[in-house]
Amino acid sequence: MPHNLFSLIQLQFLNQSDRILLSVPGGRSLTGSELDAETACMAAVLIDAGVEPGDRVSAQVEKGWMNVLLYLAVLRIGGVYLPLNSAYTESEVEYFLTDAEPRVHVCPQVRREHAESLVQSANEQLKVMTLDGDLGFLRDVFDDFKLSGRAVEEVVSREAADLASIIYTSGTTGKPKGAMISHGNLIANAEMLTEAWAYSKADTLLHALPLFHVHGLFVGLNLALVNGGPIILLPKFDPTLVLEVMPDTTVMMGVPTYYTRLLSDDRFNRVTSSQMRLYISGSAPLLVETSDSFFERTGHRILERYGMTETGMSCSNPLVGERRAGSVGPHLPGVSVRVMGDDGYSVAGGEIGSLEVKGPHVFSGYWKLPEKTASEFKGEWFITGDLAILSEDGYISIVGRDKDLIISGGLNIYPKEIEDVLNDQPDVLESAVVGVSHPDFGEGIVAILVGKKALDIVVLEAACREKLAGFKVPRRWLQHDALPRNTMGKVQKNLLRDNYKDSFTAK
Repeated sequence: MPHNLFSLIQLQFLNQSDRILLSVPGGRSLTGSELDAETACMAAVLIDAGVEPGDRVSAQVEKGWMNVLLYLAVLRIGGVYLPLNSAYTESEVEYFLTDAEPRVHVCPQVRREHAESLVQSANEQLKVMTLDGDLGFLRDVFDDFKLSGRAVEEVVSREAADLASIIYTSGTTGKPKGAMISHGNLIANAEMLTEAWAYSKADTLLHALPLFHVHGLFVGLNLALVNGGPIILLPKFDPTLVLEVMPDTTVMMGVPTYYTRLLSDDRFNRVTSSQMRLYISGSAPLLVETSDSFFERTGHRILERYGMTETGMSCSNPLVGERRAGSVGPHLPGVSVRVMGDDGYSVAGGEIGSLEVKGPHVFSGYWKLPEKTASEFKGEWFITGDLAILSEDGYISIVGRDKDLIISGGLNIYPKEIEDVLNDQPDVLESAVVGVSHPDFGEGIVAILVGKKALDIVVLEAACREKLAGFKVPRRWLQHDALPRNTMGKVQKNLLRDNYKDSFTAK
């Protein structure tokens, strides 16, 4: 069996050489043979830039067909793909480029100067290439190589344990940590999901998710490519565009926000979705109310699943059988799960405990953080940090997190990153950031502040927008005389979450 994920994808390109497998509405459409040839050309560009097997290639670019080619070319030559959220600020990107030490970084033209400034100060091996949509220096070089027939047909052999990607996720210190994802992890997860969701080349994926996130990159894109199913690639989630292409698709993956926005659109109904086989939701909890309303509107019950950056997907409601609202379903084939108490023993069915998982989909550890890696595992079991209930019939329900991670719009946000920015402001004595229920984003961010005097929220918000990606900026701001603390002096965030739980839901 080939262990390079691209080898499995390439088989579909060759077997379906004349079939359009990737299309962008109003833009390019590529057949299997074109995807194979253009990926080989992009591979030549990367090798010419000095990329060798095991080297990291980072990308903070707009979603599009060139983005897909870049990702596939990195896999093809045995590189390690490092996707970065397009909303990250320069200071955030500086950390990633310093920590991961990529050989090549691809970014928009407006970010080029900052990235190049890091070559001397932090990463001497770094080569910066620009890409704005399908324009820029990378595109120019790609076109030159294509015109001259320069391509790398070879697919570099990889072992199952070799890295395919590093995805940065929030850490308990507030600094993101790089989850090391192997070719074996990605292949195993694609095989699990193919079986669980009966995915095949007969399916066409409506892809509206970002490509810098596990959901859009590994769950959506990989699953479709490995099975040879066509992909309609939207630049972002836009209800009008989604409804326009929906009649030509069979599967849609999204975060709960996508489904609440579709429900708010009167054009979305049973007729619109009559060709759909499956709607899948993840990255944040799906409200029972949303699930029920969606079923009433369309006759489809959204399939909710559960995963993490470190594991890909671990659980899923069944394709055939009860899709239980409020649950993420049983474990996927090949995955083991358990719910553990503080005493280190499994809790009884129906009781809350810490969710742990193991299987071939679980990552190998955190980049350059062996001690952190060791602390997150019990032997082969990965400690997810989520609190869950395992029912007698095997359904998992996520009831909370034993960490303060906020998930807003399907994106992970660690409060300490925001608190560090706020606490650096001149008139702020201390701050606490919490996530509470939000009808659109799953969770909204609330900042509670203690100041030397009345604080100027406009100034604080501007400071956050300068230092942080927009999705990390608090949506509600409050000033207190003091923060609630326990006898050990720790801020009681549970009280703050409870006090402001209706911040975005009160009518």
